[in-house]
Amino acid sequence: MKIVIAGAGIGGLTAALCLQRKGFDVQILEQVREIRPLGVGINVMPYAAGVLHRLGLGPALDDIAIRTRCIEYRTRFGHLIQSDPRSVEYGFEYPQYSVHRGELQFLLLDALRQRIGGDAVIADKGVAGFRQHAGGVTVTCDDGTGCDAALLIGADGFHSRLRRQLHPDEGPAHYEGTMMWRGANLQARLGDGRTMFIAGDHDVKFVCYPISGRADREGRSLVNWVAEVRRDQPRAAETADWTAEGGRDFIAAFAGFLMPDIDVMKLLRETGHITQYPMIDRDPLPFWTKGRVTLLGDAAHPMYPIGANGASQAIMDAEALADALERHGATTAGLAAYEDVRRPVTSRVVLTNRQSGPEKVLDIAAARVKGPQDRIEDLITPEELEAVAAGYRDIAGFQRKTD
Repeated sequence: MKIVIAGAGIGGLTAALCLQRKGFDVQILEQVREIRPLGVGINVMPYAAGVLHRLGLGPALDDIAIRTRCIEYRTRFGHLIQSDPRSVEYGFEYPQYSVHRGELQFLLLDALRQRIGGDAVIADKGVAGFRQHAGGVTVTCDDGTGCDAALLIGADGFHSRLRRQLHPDEGPAHYEGTMMWRGANLQARLGDGRTMFIAGDHDVKFVCYPISGRADREGRSLVNWVAEVRRDQPRAAETADWTAEGGRDFIAAFAGFLMPDIDVMKLLRETGHITQYPMIDRDPLPFWTKGRVTLLGDAAHPMYPIGANGASQAIMDAEALADALERHGATTAGLAAYEDVRRPVTSRVVLTNRQSGPEKVLDIAAARVKGPQDRIEDLITPEELEAVAAGYRDIAGFQRKTD
């Protein structure tokens, strides 16, 4: 029997590729009728980039993505608080990539179809639930059909129905109090074309980075941005749609942002399509696995988008799952071994992201820097900043070879 994966997002597709590489027979069932390259920019951290390189996707990734040189943390006045290198030149075995989410998804989808066949992913076949029995698990679908599987992997995203079946009494999602607006705009090259920056503080924050290798080769940048404004206190969030159209009333909050390499207000005003989404996550679960069913990616550990870490953790889940099943076979013991490795790590990341993760340096600076005339070096020590960065690298699992 096959291993069935619910969901053809980045986590589900990577899991299928990793499992196929280990010799397992895999089938993905996807709810949407037509898979389209939705979304805007995401980051693939060095440790997750290693997974994709081991799958033989490094050259294709280099074609569509940007090898990020570093993440710069800045004040709203444009001061450089800290530069956190992310490239192989600074000791990482693999680079960090900034890429359009849809392009990465289709890179994975095309690779899977080439290696398994055109029917590797069946669209318009949403997984509604499951029933376990001695010989495996029966998967039930929205259209009334079903199939038997050796294992069922729930990679069905933030609103996972498999998570809901495993944890029917789980409360609603947790809302941090911040609303996020996102967009991308094609323009002249942004700085060196390789730098990501995060500016502001916990209440008003701006994230900006180029995401297209093709645009870069033309001497331009497809600039991805995220604008965050904290509006109220944390509370429960019942629903969220990350494709929802966003308004433009938030733009005024960024009038005082003075970056040396980009006019933030001009970028926001010139972006054609803006989406809006609340910053939400869920509490870490006491377990992911029950018998022959487990969870992966956002279905297992939805987290705040702090440290640009969500997709990367899903990619790490995928390789860890395949490694565990290679050791134990397509068995309950294999799923348990996978969870033993990944659930503690991702739980720490979820909780650390609630405390701002590596972006804590923004709040340190905001409390001390009061105007463009202030000097960072007079107010914050390098050791204080490095302690934050090194601590998060350790938690998230992407230490440099020199760390």
